[in-house]
Amino acid sequence: MEAIVNVDDLRRAARRRLPKVVFDYLDGGAEGEVTLRENVHSFGDIFFRPRQAVSFPELDLQTTVLGTTISFPALLAPIGYSRLLHPEGERGAARAAGAAGTGYILSTISGYPLEEVKAATSGPAWYQLYLLAGREAAELVLERARTAGFSALVVTVDTPVAGMRERDFRNGMVPLISGSWMSKLPYLPQMFMHPGWVAKYLLDGGLKPLPNVVIPGKGPMELIDVGAALSRTALKWDDFKWIRESWRGPIVVKGVLTGDDARRAIDAGAAAIVVSNHGGRQLDFVQPGLRALPEVLAAVNGQVEVLMDGGIRRGADIIKAICLGARAVLLGRGYAYGMAAAGESGVRRALDIFRNDLTRTMKLLGCGSVRELNASYIEWLHP
Repeated sequence: MEAIVNVDDLRRAARRRLPKVVFDYLDGGAEGEVTLRENVHSFGDIFFRPRQAVSFPELDLQTTVLGTTISFPALLAPIGYSRLLHPEGERGAARAAGAAGTGYILSTISGYPLEEVKAATSGPAWYQLYLLAGREAAELVLERARTAGFSALVVTVDTPVAGMRERDFRNGMVPLISGSWMSKLPYLPQMFMHPGWVAKYLLDGGLKPLPNVVIPGKGPMELIDVGAALSRTALKWDDFKWIRESWRGPIVVKGVLTGDDARRAIDAGAAAIVVSNHGGRQLDFVQPGLRALPEVLAAVNGQVEVLMDGGIRRGADIIKAICLGARAVLLGRGYAYGMAAAGESGVRRALDIFRNDLTRTMKLLGCGSVRELNASYIEWLHP
C-alpha cells in the first residue's frame, strides 16, 4: 500500500484483483457514462489563486457536520454491498473511517448488520435509507439504527428505479447475483483469472441476504430483489412526514441537483443536503455535482448544511468544493477502490492519500484552516 501514491493507483490495483464483472459494478455508470466522466472532469474547470510567502507549520483541517467534529472535511459515502468487493466490506470501511477521525455512512444494501458496523467505528455513523421493503420494514430498521447509535439518517431521493448500468449487463452481474450455474458458465473464465478474490468470496459464504432489509413475516431480503424493490417502493416527498415521525434525529437528503428540490428538501425537514448524481450511476447527462453546487447553495441560503459528492479523486478536489461553499464532501469510489484492492488497509491508505493531498495543497494555497477557504482562492476556467 505504501507504493500507492494516488487514487488512480488504487483503481488499477482494484482492477487487477477483481473479476471484470465486479470491477465494472464498482467502476461503471449509467448508459453512456457521460455524467460519470464529467463528475471527474468538472474539477479540472476550477483553478487555484494561491497566496504566496505565507507559512503554516500547523494546519487546521477540522470541520463540523451536523454539530459533530470530524478530522477533515470528508466522510465515507454509502456503497451498496461493499462486501462483494472484499469480505471486510462495510465493517472494515467503518473501522478505517473511525481511525481517521471521520464519519461513515452505511448503505441499506449492506452485507453486514448495522449493529456490527456501528460497533466497528469510533467515529460518527449515519444510516442511509432505501424503502426497499416498504414502510413497516423501514420503521423497524430505523429503530434498530437509533438503538445502535447512528446519529443521522440519510434519505436517498434519486432512485425511483435502478439506473441502466450497461457494463453490468454485458459482463454478467445479473447471472453472478441471481442466475443458475448454466447462466454463469460464459463468465467463469474471468473468475479463474482472479483466484484470490474467488477464494475469499467463497470462504465468506458468497452473496448473502440483506441483514438490514427485513421483510416482516419473511426475513431478510435477497440481494436479487433490490432492483424490482426500488420501483415498487419509490420514495416521494410525502414520505418524509412519517420518516420524521420514525426518526427523531437529523435527516440528510441525498441526490439533490436543483434549487427547487433543495427547497423541497428543507420543507420536508432536512438538516443537510447532499448535492449528488449518485456517482453517475442513475440518470446520465445530468450536471456534475460540482456544477450543480452553486445553484443549490443559493437556494438554501444558509438554512441547512450542504455537502456534495461525485468525482472526488484528490485532496485538491475537496478544497475546490469547500471553496464553493460545501461544508464537506462524501468520498465514494475514492475509498471503494482501496476497499476492493486491499480491504480495510486499502481504505486507510485512501484516506491517508486524501489527507496528505489536502495538507500539501492547503500549504501551497497559503491557507491555514479549512474554515477560511472561500471563493477568493479559486476561479472557473470556463464560467
